[in-house]
Amino acid sequence: MTDMASATIFHNQRCNTSRTVLGLIRDAGIEPTIVKYLDTPPTRSELEKLLADSGLEPSQAVRKRETQYKELGLADASESEILDAMIEHPILIERPFVVTDKGTVLARPAAKVEEIL
Repeated sequence: MTDMASATIFHNQRCNTSRTVLGLIRDAGIEPTIVKYLDTPPTRSELEKLLADSGLEPSQAVRKRETQYKELGLADASESEILDAMIEHPILIERPFVVTDKGTVLARPAAKVEEIL
């Protein structure tokens, strides 16, 4: 285990990419804190920080293929409205977000996590 070994993954165990990223983190010798964000959703301020730290707008981190995206008409929504929907329906949050001492990324594709390990 390295000295800098600190990571948090916002994880959905049913998601192949999320499982792959978890494996990459562990392969780097880090046992991350796993936040099952569907069970324990981030607060609005936590999500805003994840987005800001990763340099993304809500529209860049919303799961456009989820049923709620279409049902809620988010294609035409403002960034604020998309953020509200992501808070109310955490399934809409793209995954996995990973936070380390080196930064925050939305690890899609999975190899993107290597930037901060």
